[in-house]
Parts: sequence; structure tokens; C-alpha cells
Amino acid sequence: MIQTLEMDVSFPGDERVDADFEGMHIPTGEEGGPSPFDLFLASIATCAGIKVLYFCNEREISTEGLSLKQRMFYNPENRMFEKIEIDIQLPPDFPEQYRDAVVRAANTCGVKRHLFNPPEFDVHVS
Repeated sequence: MIQTLEMDVSFPGDERVDADFEGMHIPTGEEGGPSPFDLFLASIATCAGIKVLYFCNEREISTEGLSLKQRMFYNPENRMFEKIEIDIQLPPDFPEQYRDAVVRAANTCGVKRHLFNPPEFDVHVS
């Protein structure tokens, strides 16, 4: 069964456009926070990061010294990112037997899955 979730967007002034979703207030724009596109890029990296965190927590692997770096390869001609690369930076004591598995965990990110299988968009006026 498909569930409907709603996000409310408001225009509090200046260059701000804010969203409210499931009890969270997400400010964007000038002096309100990151741009919507910056949030989109951050959602890719942090989604992979949360999957890596869950993976480590389930196996009681310390996350001390663990980090991710996301690199975006931008084409100025079409003003699009053509490649996004996520580098999981493992600490020296990370268990060798889990190196490939932690990459697979990062690849289960729901944001990435939605990019590969995008939803239908329907914009209208009410």
C-alpha cells in the first residue's frame, strides 16, 4: 500500500525557502541555511554515511577515525555533475574482512536508489 507523506514549504522572506517535514524545520537560502541543491548533495553523502554507521554499529566496530569524502565532478558546459564519488576513509584498525561489505552497505543508500529509479513528478496549482 502506498503511503502519502507531506512536506510544507514556506517563504519567510528575503531569499529563504523553508521546509517542514515530520516535525523537522529545514531552513534554506540566504542566511537561512544551505541552498536546496547543497542539501541534495549532502543527502547523498550523509545517506551513505548513515548506512556505514549502521553497518559498523551492528558489528560493534568502532567509528573512531572513520569518515567519508564525497567528490562531485562538475561539467560547466551543461552545468551538471557527471560523476559523484564517495571515498570511505577507514581507520587503520578497521577489520579487513569487512572492507568490501562496508562499500556494499554504503551502496544501499535510499537517496542513491531514488536517483536510479526516480519517482514521477507532478507539479500543479491548487
